[in-house]
Amino acid sequence: MKAKKFLSLEWDAIAGIVAAVVAIVLHLLHVVDEHVILPIVLALIALLFINFMRHTRNNELTAEQVDLTANAVNRIQSELKPADVILVGPRHLRSVNEKFIRHMSGDTVWYNVCLSMYKPQPLFDSLLRPALDNPMVSSIQFVLDESQKDLWIQYIQPKIAACAGNTKVKEPSWHNLSKTVSFIIADNQLNGATEALLSFWGEPFMAQSNEKNVPRFIFHVQRNSELLPHLMELAHGCLRS
Repeated sequence: MKAKKFLSLEWDAIAGIVAAVVAIVLHLLHVVDEHVILPIVLALIALLFINFMRHTRNNELTAEQVDLTANAVNRIQSELKPADVILVGPRHLRSVNEKFIRHMSGDTVWYNVCLSMYKPQPLFDSLLRPALDNPMVSSIQFVLDESQKDLWIQYIQPKIAACAGNTKVKEPSWHNLSKTVSFIIADNQLNGATEALLSFWGEPFMAQSNEKNVPRFIFHVQRNSELLPHLMELAHGCLRS
């Protein structure tokens, strides 16, 4: 490392400076006169000019490389398309869900969600109550399977009634739904676009037990996704019937 640093020194410039210093010292000591000093000075000027020209060319080459790299990066970025759907794993599941609910706005639809997930008070407080407390949320419409009516009446409805924002929760729309797809659709107050959190019943997307079903993986459906219109139509089809 030291040898590499030693070789990288500007030896031509160092040699010129040393020669100039030696010439000046000899002139002051009256060892040489100005006729000897003048060629040394001219040679030193020429040496410094050559060194300057070399660095100027190197700078031009560096600038060209920077421009080429910047153009390549811009071309790659322009060709990249934002993801339609983002898979969210167990480590980020709760934070993504909480962020989604915190930023939701307008009329929201909760399709075929597992009510047993909201049965424990701590989970209700972190996963459903923020939507009730969110002033940007106009309404909460549940579209639920009829098999969950008892859970709704015994556990979820009383918890909702105890919240200040309970009036925004509409009467659930009850249907015979196949336990395959579950999602929440809402507008994002940050960009005004519609987004969704999509999950699937059963393994490996949802861990099932006697007490409750807990999602393991969810999909954050982005505003540019072609999947969104199909999810919205699925929910609105149930609400119209």
